[in-house]
Amino acid sequence: MLKKTEIKSAAKVVLFNYIQKRKKNRLKNYKILNKYVKKGEILFVGSSLMEWFPIDEMQQTLEKDYIIYNRGIAGVVTKELLKSMNECIFELEPSKIFINIGTNDMNTSDYKKEKLIQNYDRILTEIGKKLPNCKVYVMAYYPLNSKADFPGVDKEFKENRFKTRTNAVILEANEAVEELTKKHNYEFINVNDGLMDKEGNLKEEFSIEGIHMWANAYSVIFKNMKKYL
Repeated sequence: MLKKTEIKSAAKVVLFNYIQKRKKNRLKNYKILNKYVKKGEILFVGSSLMEWFPIDEMQQTLEKDYIIYNRGIAGVVTKELLKSMNECIFELEPSKIFINIGTNDMNTSDYKKEKLIQNYDRILTEIGKKLPNCKVYVMAYYPLNSKADFPGVDKEFKENRFKTRTNAVILEANEAVEELTKKHNYEFINVNDGLMDKEGNLKEEFSIEGIHMWANAYSVIFKNMKKYL
């Protein structure tokens, strides 16, 4: 009979393989979809916090018609985006890019801010070379909530998810990314106003498990970023 530790270990392997397969399939689907896009439009790109941005629904509330494509992929880190920039960015030839990438880098045990910035620098450099006329908006990382008790979230999950990814780490990364953005003459935008409680945590009613967000949070973000569209 398998021990609890062995079951958990096996479950982690299954989950890892599922995530990797999902990322691969998502990228393949984007490659196919890119054959049908209208080039020169607006692009959202990043990891899960961007992929799950319900932009299709929210843009329907705007008075002006926009075409906004979403090429976010849950689970990706900066080095993975570097390898998939053709499918996620260049094939669409966007006129504007809203990018939010790097929070998954903070989940790794060997996370270093310097490595994150190095990869982000390469991403922005490549965009500058291949899309010199594109306006790029580098988005601030969103706050977390590691204190609230969310349904289905146990102590082990919290310990794993918030071990290296904290609000302090995020604030430090935001400062570094903002400086990097200046280097590339792009615009760093912080559209987080209204997301945080008095302690600086992501409001409990906005979050699924302390990291990912419900539509009410994205509604706040969308309101804050309308002027940049």
